[in-house]
Amino acid sequence: MTSTAADTPAGLLAGALRADPARPLITFYDDETGERVELSVATFANWVAKTGNLLQDELGAQPGDRLALLLPAHWQTAVWVLAGFSAGVVVAPGADPAGADLVVSGPETLETARACKGERVALALRPLGGRFPQPPAGFLDYAAEVPGQGDRFVPYAPVAADAPALELAGEDVLTGAEVVARARAYGLEPGARVLSRLPFSSWTGLAAGLLAPLAVGGSAVLSRHSAGLSPDALAAREAAERTTLTL
Repeated sequence: MTSTAADTPAGLLAGALRADPARPLITFYDDETGERVELSVATFANWVAKTGNLLQDELGAQPGDRLALLLPAHWQTAVWVLAGFSAGVVVAPGADPAGADLVVSGPETLETARACKGERVALALRPLGGRFPQPPAGFLDYAAEVPGQGDRFVPYAPVAADAPALELAGEDVLTGAEVVARARAYGLEPGARVLSRLPFSSWTGLAAGLLAPLAVGGSAVLSRHSAGLSPDALAAREAAERTTLTL
């Protein structure tokens, strides 16, 4: 069977946008700050488009470049994952930045990220997508750079389904088509709503927190800093968010 644009992660997002742009896709909690953010498919896709333009136009990313993501499971991380796929770079969560062409880092891994010889972007991961009070030296502040980017993204060259797309520790590099096939095979029911507390550095976490729900018309609830939640508090969140699976 011939792979098509629909067999790419960007194709999954485009399909979700056509089907129901208003439905929730990512809901994010930070139990350290009290933050709760909900992104519809349309809002998420807009962030992906802006970030894709930042990658392609401002950072000069080329298809096949390796993008190291030193980020926790966060709604902005999900945006970067899909933006990377859309631009044709190889998304490498948790990878050694010394071997990457670009790196995107949260505030806790900036020193590690300095090993990257290419472009470096920093995310403050503050509530409401806030900027760093003082931008870290040697990094672009994502929150300062992304708002002015275009709301529509078109890659300079079409991203083929058989192009390398995802690199995870201990695994072979997956093509876009393989990412989609694995997401569809994850086993979620159509419309599933998954509460995930897993990191994005593994397939299980990346699939549960983003790709598998996207593939079945579902949604994800990401809970950061939630290790201290009591069983009652977790059950209350599951009930409030009407989740169908917790990981």
